[in-house]
Amino acid sequence: MKFGLIISKQHPPGVSMVERFREHIEQVRAARDAGFDLIVMGQHYLSAPFQEIQPMPSLARLAAEAGAMRIGATVLLLPLLNPVDVAEQVATLDVICEGRFIMGVGLGYREEEYEAFGVQGKERVARFLESLEVIKRLWTEDEVTHHGRFFHLTRARMALRPVQKPHPPIWFAANNDGAVERSARMADAWVINPHAKLQVLQEQVALYRRALREAGKPFPAELPMMREICVAETHEAAVRLARPYLEKKYQAYVQWGQHRALPNDDDMTPDV
Repeated sequence: MKFGLIISKQHPPGVSMVERFREHIEQVRAARDAGFDLIVMGQHYLSAPFQEIQPMPSLARLAAEAGAMRIGATVLLLPLLNPVDVAEQVATLDVICEGRFIMGVGLGYREEEYEAFGVQGKERVARFLESLEVIKRLWTEDEVTHHGRFFHLTRARMALRPVQKPHPPIWFAANNDGAVERSARMADAWVINPHAKLQVLQEQVALYRRALREAGKPFPAELPMMREICVAETHEAAVRLARPYLEKKYQAYVQWGQHRALPNDDDMTPDV
């Protein structure tokens, strides 16, 4: 088992983001010195009430402090983004990290973000799949002509290539069962969310294994799982320590609608 650190980059209004980012730099140095394997950052836009920095420029800066740790974007909201830009940005980060970058992608779930980027929620899966196809082709083919539903390239040539061949690992974030099956077919690994109930997680791991077998793929060498961890003398003490920081975050996630992206037998609303 290897351990990574999620850089929790959502901060309340009024605090100095300059100071907070300095603290993130110290966090990465501490994780590096403690022997952690990985640091990751996620992505959201229009994150009120939180102040939230964007992952790609942040990870480029933090890579300078990361030593031999891998660096991951988990996750980029692929349906909102242009695949040419993503292909170039990820290749750049893989160069900066000397071949240790991981591209995590997901569908997203917030209507506010879709609207801001002119994306219809019903098109998000189709955009996601087409974008991923274009990105992989730009990384691996000398010249790309693609005329799809959402993106068009004519004899596009991307000379910059990722260090890792054929490309950096692609991790899919998946909450519902259909997305878990999609990750088995198309990704190098499924990223498990930090709030899945144990029963749901057991059911979905079984689903993931079955989908891998049907796709003729072995179980991946790594299965990234995000968990909220607070170390204290007792369970009650851990809850007391973590509550001021996590409760408001999950209340905001419910307001954003994330609970609707979960399986029917899972829900994050009763305790918030």
